[in-house]
Amino acid sequence: MKKSAAVLIGGVLALSSVGCGSGSTTEPGGKVQININGQPPQTQAFDRKVFDEDVAEFETANPDIDLVPHEGFMDPKTFSAKLAGGQLEDVFYVYFTDPAALIARKQAADLTDYVKDVPHYGDLKQELKDVFTAGGKVYGLPTANYTMGLLYSRTNFTKAGLDPDSPPKTWDEVRAAAKKLKDAGVTGFAEYSKSNQGGWHFTTWMKSVGGDIARKDGDTYKADFNNDKGKEVLRRLKEMRWDDNSMGDKQLLEIGDVQNMMGAGQLGMYLAAPDNVAAIVNQFKGKYDDYGLAAIPEQKGTLLGGEGYMINPKATPEKIKAGLKWIQWKYLNPDRLEGNLQKYKDRGQPVGLPIPPIADIWTGEPRKKQEDLKAKYATMPVKNFQAYVDGSEKTKGSLEPPQAQQVYAILDSVVQATLTNSDADHSALLKDAETKVNAVLAQVK
Repeated sequence: MKKSAAVLIGGVLALSSVGCGSGSTTEPGGKVQININGQPPQTQAFDRKVFDEDVAEFETANPDIDLVPHEGFMDPKTFSAKLAGGQLEDVFYVYFTDPAALIARKQAADLTDYVKDVPHYGDLKQELKDVFTAGGKVYGLPTANYTMGLLYSRTNFTKAGLDPDSPPKTWDEVRAAAKKLKDAGVTGFAEYSKSNQGGWHFTTWMKSVGGDIARKDGDTYKADFNNDKGKEVLRRLKEMRWDDNSMGDKQLLEIGDVQNMMGAGQLGMYLAAPDNVAAIVNQFKGKYDDYGLAAIPEQKGTLLGGEGYMINPKATPEKIKAGLKWIQWKYLNPDRLEGNLQKYKDRGQPVGLPIPPIADIWTGEPRKKQEDLKAKYATMPVKNFQAYVDGSEKTKGSLEPPQAQQVYAILDSVVQATLTNSDADHSALLKDAETKVNAVLAQVK
């Protein structure tokens, strides 16, 4: 949800005047030319510079491959037209919500016979590889992911007499902490409830208590929140909002409002992924030392999101091999970790959060290596975020529901009513939303 919104605002893919996924495999001189997207826009100066430097370094190390970078990421609205018109890049970026549909429509190359030669493929987290797998075949590679956790103010925890090194592990503990934070003069807990973000976070809550939003029922999907789990989530929100008044009177919040509250020192806790810490520091004048990140309360499940790359189904074997070599070298390369971290630190970029260039995608030896190097090059107190990293190893992440944005828009109203009306009928809200969501899910093929 959050990643796709940020990327689509940052720049939409435009049709290139140069054919991308078609044409000859090799150039004169025997080079394999591949078109790649994922190049950051000029407005993201640091990320653009690193990307372009990596392209040049890769081509030097692989003189038989010519990379042709294209700005932009995944735009589902133009994807099919680009593919049909021969304008889709050979290597293209996708969100975790994209692969299932692309695979079903045969819009990505089968990489099964090629990934066995990709170094460290076996060390990637299985649940991330599963996003790109269907029918026992592999169609892409994950390069970064996030799961939702609990972001909190260490400063306000101390002010409220709470231990910032021992964040809440259950929703009962969250409620108790929120009350103490309120008594200390700050909003204890905040929640989104508009712009589809209330539905997005309701989904996270459902997963945390062992529930979900949709379930597969034969060949179709059905809503799966009008049950005891859904009622539990709304009950907990009602208790903090109305019984304890630990969520404050101002509601109908979205992500920018809550980040601003945290950056201004006015908030105790909210649900978030690690990139929110960097956003608060960069956009709302926070300090890394002031924040902590813990695992999702209860740890019965959490919302999983992320990104990866797939390859044009029209690509030749030579292009597939070259494309996979680029993806592995650029995004999935433990041998480049230390150099990347040194570069980030030397150029004044934050190091220590589980986000690129140290994405939380590894198991085994690469994971251990990454954690050791993260501690070595950290520009912030890594221990503040260790509870989240440890928790992600134990908590199963699962993807957003089909037709996620339409579903979230419907669920917004459920969260809004709960937070703005003390007498809201939770059963009626969930039943009405179930009917509407089932109508949306019936469109899924």
